[in-house]
Order: sequence, then C-alpha cells, then structure tokens
Amino acid sequence: MSRDALVVGINTYGNLQRLDAPAEDAEAIAQLLTDSGEFRVKRIPEAVTDDTVQVGRKTKVTLTELEEALVQLFLPQGKTIPDTALFYFSGHGLRKNRGIQEGFLATSDVNPDLGNWGLSLQWLRRLLEESPIRQQIIWLDCCYSGELLNFDEANPGEKGKGRDRCFIAASREFEVSYQDISEPYSVLTKALLQGLDPKRCPDRWVTNYTLIDFLNQQLKSETQRPIFTNFGQEINLTRQWEKATAVVTVSPNAICPYKGLAYFDCNEEDPKYFYGRAKLTNQLLDRVRQSNFLAILGASGSGKSSVLRAGLLHQLKLGRQLSGSEQWQTYIMQPGEHPLHSLALAFVDPNLSPVERGKQLGDAEDLIAEGVTGLRRLVQASPSRVLLVIDQFEEAFTLCRDRDERRKFFACLLGALEQIGTSNVDRLRVPNVETLHVTSLQIIIAMRADFFGKCVEDDYSGLAQQIQENLVTVTPMNPDELRQAIVEPAKRVNLEIEPELVEEMLADVANAPGSLPLLQYTLMELWKQRTDNCLRLNTYAHLGGVMGTLRKRATQVYESFSEVQKAAVRYIFLSLTQLGEGTEDTRRRVLKPDLVNQSYPEQLIDEVVQKLADEKLIVTSEMVEKGGASGRVAVVDVAHEALIRQWPLLRKWINENRDILRQKRKIEAVAEEWREKGKAKGYLLQGKQLTDATAFQKQEAGKLTVSVLAQEFIQKSLRHRRNNRLKFVGLGLIIPLGLAVFLGVFAAIEIRKQQLWTRINAAHGQKDNPERISALQELVKLNVSLANINLSRADLS
Repeated sequence: MSRDALVVGINTYGNLQRLDAPAEDAEAIAQLLTDSGEFRVKRIPEAVTDDTVQVGRKTKVTLTELEEALVQLFLPQGKTIPDTALFYFSGHGLRKNRGIQEGFLATSDVNPDLGNWGLSLQWLRRLLEESPIRQQIIWLDCCYSGELLNFDEANPGEKGKGRDRCFIAASREFEVSYQDISEPYSVLTKALLQGLDPKRCPDRWVTNYTLIDFLNQQLKSETQRPIFTNFGQEINLTRQWEKATAVVTVSPNAICPYKGLAYFDCNEEDPKYFYGRAKLTNQLLDRVRQSNFLAILGASGSGKSSVLRAGLLHQLKLGRQLSGSEQWQTYIMQPGEHPLHSLALAFVDPNLSPVERGKQLGDAEDLIAEGVTGLRRLVQASPSRVLLVIDQFEEAFTLCRDRDERRKFFACLLGALEQIGTSNVDRLRVPNVETLHVTSLQIIIAMRADFFGKCVEDDYSGLAQQIQENLVTVTPMNPDELRQAIVEPAKRVNLEIEPELVEEMLADVANAPGSLPLLQYTLMELWKQRTDNCLRLNTYAHLGGVMGTLRKRATQVYESFSEVQKAAVRYIFLSLTQLGEGTEDTRRRVLKPDLVNQSYPEQLIDEVVQKLADEKLIVTSEMVEKGGASGRVAVVDVAHEALIRQWPLLRKWINENRDILRQKRKIEAVAEEWREKGKAKGYLLQGKQLTDATAFQKQEAGKLTVSVLAQEFIQKSLRHRRNNRLKFVGLGLIIPLGLAVFLGVFAAIEIRKQQLWTRINAAHGQKDNPERISALQELVKLNVSLANINLSRADLS
C-alpha cells in the first residue's frame, strides 16, 4: 500500500498579514500521518533543524512551487501510482469576486492588486479530475476554502478516475476561518488532530467516515463548522500499530452477515454488511444534491431496495457525505392497496400508544384527503427537510385497483413537490440548515423498471416526465462488486470463504440478471450449514448452487408439513402472489386475519405462517389498519419475488389456478368496496354476478376459499335477493285475493239489495209498515238512490 501526503503551512506573506498557526498546524498533521498513517509526507515549506525535517515557519512558498508539488502528488510520473494521496493546506485563503466568484489558496507571493491571487481552487478541482489516484483526500484550513466544495459547480463528484474522495474545508465559501486564541492550533486542525488520534480507536483504523463523525460531534457547538463531503468507500487514515492479533474462534452466537431473500435495511446492523454498491450509492447521493426528486428503477432482484435503504438512506442518515442530511426527517412507505392511506400512515409515529397512534392517523388522513394542501401542511410541520421515500412504487399499479385514488396519490405527491420542494443547491451551500427555518420536500421512489410503461399510460400529473428527468437505473453488479458482496461481509465477522467457492459462485451468477437475492439466500444457507468457521465449495455443491439452493430448500420445507398444512402452504403462497397484467407476477401483502376462513382456521394459519417465517420464505410485520381504530394488525408477505419466479412448485400452482385466482380476487375486491361503502345494500351482488359468485364459492370450497368478508358479502347478497323475491311473491298473492274479496263483497251487497226489495214489495199498500220503512232506510245506507228508481217498484203509497 503506497500512500503520499503533501502538507503545506504558510506563515510568511509579502503582501498579506503574517500568520502564526499554519506552520504549527501543518507540522502536527505531518507527524501524525507519518507515525500513525503510513504516509510518505512532503512538507512545504521545508526546514531542517538538527537533522530533523519540519515545516518552515519563516520560509516563503511561491505559487509555482505549490503547483509543481501538487502535480507531482496527483499526477505522478512512472509506473508506480500511489493508492492514496492527501493534501493538507493551512494559510490564507482569498476570494475573488469580479463577476465570477472564485476561491484561492494564498501563496507567499500573492498580490491581488497585480492580479496574482494564488492557487485557484477550480484549477485544483480539474487536477483532481485528471488524477489516476484512487483515493484522494483534501483538507483545507483557510478562509473561503468551501469554494472548492461548492456542490453545484466545483465538486468533482463522480468525475475523474478517483473512486474514493474525502474533502474537508474549515469554512464555507462565504466564511472566514479563524484560530482558537487559547490554542496553538486552528479550530479545524485541532479537531483533526483529535479525530485522527489512533488511541481513540485502539482496535481499528480511523477512517474518513469515522473522522467526519467525530468532527460533527466535536464542533457542533462551534460558530465555525467545517463543510465536508465523502465519496466512495472508507479511506483508512491512522491506526495503532501495537494492536495484538485477534484469535479467530467459532462462536455459537455468530452473526450471519448475509440477508437471504430480505433486503438490507437502513438500521444499525444491515449497512455493516452491505457491499458492492458504493459507486451506485455515490451516484444516488449526487442526484439527491442536484434535484428534489429521484427515481430508482431496476429489474426485480437487482437490489433496488437494498441500495436505497442500506446505501443511500444510510449515508444520508450518517450525514458523512452530504452536510446536514443527518438532520432530515425521513418517512418510508409502500403504496399498498390504498396509497393515500399508506401516505398518511407514513407520518404516524410508530412509538405512540395505540390510542394516540389512531388519533394521529386520523388527523393525517384528514389532511391527505385535502390533497396537495394537506400534504404541504404535514411537510411544513417538520423542523427540517422532509425526505419521503416510496419503495415498491409499482404497488400503486399492481395492488391499487382504484384509478381515481391512484391519480389523487400521484397528484398529491407531485403537486406538493412543486409547491414546497425548494432548491437543493440553495440548502447545500449552507450546512447549518436549522438556522434558516426552511422546510423543503425531497421524494425518492424505487420501482421495477418494467412498470415504467404504466406511468405513461395516463398523464398522472407529469409522473413519467419526472422519472425520465431524474432517473438512476440499477444495473447488474460487475464481477468486482459481486466479489465484494460475497467476501467483505464475511471479513466483518471473521468468517473464511474458500477462494474456489468465490470463483464458482461468480461464474454461476455471471450474465444472470436478478440473481442477487438467490446469491444472498445461498450464502445464508452456506453459513447455516457450516461445520467450522469457513464456507466451503463442497457444501455449495450439495446445496445445488446459486440457482438450485432456493428451489431445493423451499421444496424441503414444503415436504416437512402435514397434508393439511401443505394445503395451507399452497393457499398462503397463492394469496401472496399478485397476478401480472402484461407484466410478471409480483408479491402481494396480505393482512394475516384475511387468510383465515372456514377451510383454514386461525390456529392452522398461525402454525404454518410461523414456520414459513422461521425458514425465511415469508416475512411478517405489523401495520396500523385503515381507520386506526383496531390498532396494529399482522401483515404477511413473500420474502422476495425471486421465490415466485424460481420455485417450480409455486409456479405450477399459479399457472394451474390463474383463472380461478382472478375470479377470487374480483369477488374479494367487490366485497372490499362494499365494506368501504358501509356495507350498503346498493353495493350487494345481483343477477349474473351473484350467480357466478355463488357457483365459485361452492366449487372452490376447501381449496381457494374466498375471504371471510367475501363470504359475508355473498351471503348478504343472497339474503337480499331472497327477501326481494318474497316481497314479489307476496304482492302476487295479495292482488288476486283482494279482487276475490271485492267481488265477494259486491255479490253479497247485491243479494242483500234483492232481499230488501222483496220485503218492500211484500208490504205493498202499507205505507207505515215498520219492515217496509226499515228496508227503505237500509237501501239508503247501501248507497241506493231511490230518486231514480221506478216508483212502481218502490210502491211508496
């Protein structure tokens, strides 16, 4: 390992005020790098006292001398190129502001009045871009040194050949650096010396990342805080060389550094073992600097979620590569069946009590219902920048069937982004964002690449254009990156891997897109089946290689179940598969209670789900159910879509039941709509829909039984139809019966009339006969008009 350093400390100036600290600062840094960092240090200016080389306190440094030393450092001649080059400067910094602002490192011969400003920081940037040296370190302890780190213009970023870079500047491009009057060193150099002290980390290297952690902590209360940026992997800086060699032993509590089918998350542990995506992570960080929207697209199994979480989000959380990003408020979500609900849920504090959580969710849902205005209010309630991360973005198409809700979701996101997504450049110029009281929104999405076509099928508030303009594609790992993903995690836990095994695995995954989850799963199985502290080729061959391990293990787990449990396994995996519509089949999260029905009771589902989760074939989690009233509910999900693609038995089940599954999902979707509408009668099934649903329920009883809600839905629909039929039949009986009664009454009245006339005729000539009078009165009551009756018949005389 070859490491060179150029350490410059300039006290003496011809046309500027003399300084006292730079030479002291530079010499202290030079000694530390020599003693603890394995650096070959060149000092400028150089002075020799008693055969000891030191940084000269009175010697001048010309611009030509400094430029030549930097060219020699970063553009070395010959075949031997150093691995690492470090440049430290302490002295005056100047800023030229004549139309174009530009920063300079002042050499002893500067004379701004004559146009000699010193060494241009833009020239230094171009030199770094041309440098072939892999690890580049720049530490500038002077006024206006942040000019080099002006993110929107001067930072080389991914340009050039350098893979790993560390830049630290004492002050921002508009600030003046200063010296601590009570100390022999400047504020930054004092902190650097403390941070680089190998005694702080007696068992490991001090790296550029741990150094930034220390500086952030040490200088957080200082008026002058350094600005910095890191790119790439860690750069080793200093260490203690008396460290005893550790004895490698096999521990029964050993940590598995591989994730199997799960993604690497942005927690405390996973990023420690996440390797192979440093270049892509830097590319993502660079995009975050440039824009408030980022779309990460890639094939299934390409590692999108892992690089998003353990790569990008982890680095933002650390704040080592982007000044101030550790203060951002991060909210992570997946769209699910109801993306607006999921969006509201993302802003709920998971640490609250169920009651408080439910109230907070209700408030958030009310705001999200307002659309852009409500989301803006949620974001602006945050004291710092809000980072909204939407993983598995394709669920907005695969799981959300309500097109209106999908449109509202996209409009809400992009509308809020347009209104409050303030410029990143303005914020990144000033690391201490808390003093600005500026709140802005950053949105990052991760989506399967084959779903981009869905984004252009509709306008969706300009979603497709946003993705195209801010797209980073996750491409397959190259052989070096794959090797890192295999070997480096093992080193972290003192685990050995046979070199032949590494080569065999690399050959097996070459030209195999989407193989990362299979590779991780195979490595996890190798770790489980190790007999010592080494992963071996013969175990790999026994497992069936990368392509065979998952298939073989999934089938073994399936065969270990009883016949009743096997049926439940089949039912669960089919329930966890979302059928593709012109795309590949995908994963589908299901509430655990929704898996329970008459054919698969709760105890059976609990037993099978637990064992499948123990075997890492499915994952379980919790979420707040829509409405929030019932607290948290268990959610079940397939561990990775690789299982859907690669397990032949599951493929067979899906292909045999594809049409049946579609019909089942259709019934359950309508049932869900009925529940959302308050189980109103107007949303019950009728006619052919009800006939088909009833037939399906009978046909698939005990196999792919519909959900409990769907069963209730069908039964209520049948009852409603039966009640309607009874009403119709009743009406058919009432009408004839009423007619018969009417005719009967009419006939009885006519008979009575005849009887009364007979009595009247019998009393002929008897005017005051009581029976005759009574009969006449009754006829009047029967509405018989005597005025129009033949008098001869009435015989009223």
